[in-house]
Amino acid sequence: MTHTLTAVAAILCYSAAAVLIGMRLFRTSPGWMPPRQLTLGLILGGLLLHSWLLWNSIFSHAGLNLGFYNALALTTWTVITLLFVSSLTKPVENLGLVLLPAAALSLIFEAALGNVDFMRPNADWPLKIHVLLSMLAYSLLTLAAVQAILLAIQDHQLRSRHPGGFVRTLPPLQTMESLLFEMITAGFVLLTLALLSGFAFLENMLAQHLVHKTVLSLLAWLMFGGLLLGRFRRGWRGRTAIVWTLGGFAVLILAYFGSKAVLELILQRV
Repeated sequence: MTHTLTAVAAILCYSAAAVLIGMRLFRTSPGWMPPRQLTLGLILGGLLLHSWLLWNSIFSHAGLNLGFYNALALTTWTVITLLFVSSLTKPVENLGLVLLPAAALSLIFEAALGNVDFMRPNADWPLKIHVLLSMLAYSLLTLAAVQAILLAIQDHQLRSRHPGGFVRTLPPLQTMESLLFEMITAGFVLLTLALLSGFAFLENMLAQHLVHKTVLSLLAWLMFGGLLLGRFRRGWRGRTAIVWTLGGFAVLILAYFGSKAVLELILQRV
């Protein structure tokens, strides 16, 4: 019961913060503007509750329970943590309009459908480092994907010469693009380290049912690397950057959560 009540409280915090962000982005007339500090406070409250839930769901004497729904909740926690920390120094809290409801949804799944997939306590240290780096890489590139979506909306409205209140609340287009490539660069570095650490402990990729995950992760790595190279050599930006970012993100999500869902939820393998 305590677990359920805590999940509900975290979901309410995330949902309320998302509503406040929506009020700021889509307001059509002058009036009360939700203070930024209130939004960040609600996000922090949700994060603390989310942290307690994960501590009780994932950590045990048998090892780390990284079943599909727990892994999903852990990933959204990492995403929201990075969002909150980044929001303290950069104008990126608007990404929470998409990310906060996603985090709330992950908690609903975790509380209602949590399953078991233990990583043993004596697992090799390269495996533990690989999991940590993978989570951070996925989370940063998730932020980049949502940033790309906002950038696409902003670019479309500016091109149509009908910028609404939504666009006027966002930073300038150049700032949005700079933030996007900062996220992609950091995520690409972490993804590179995650892949290298993965190869350090993989003994039989086929036997460990990781061939699809590895191939798709490498394809996503090539896509993000190609985007950064295109940015450096040819000055890629705008719609080209958006398409490459969303394409790479889709492949990356398929690599981890797609393969994990098939193995655990469909084939019932852990």
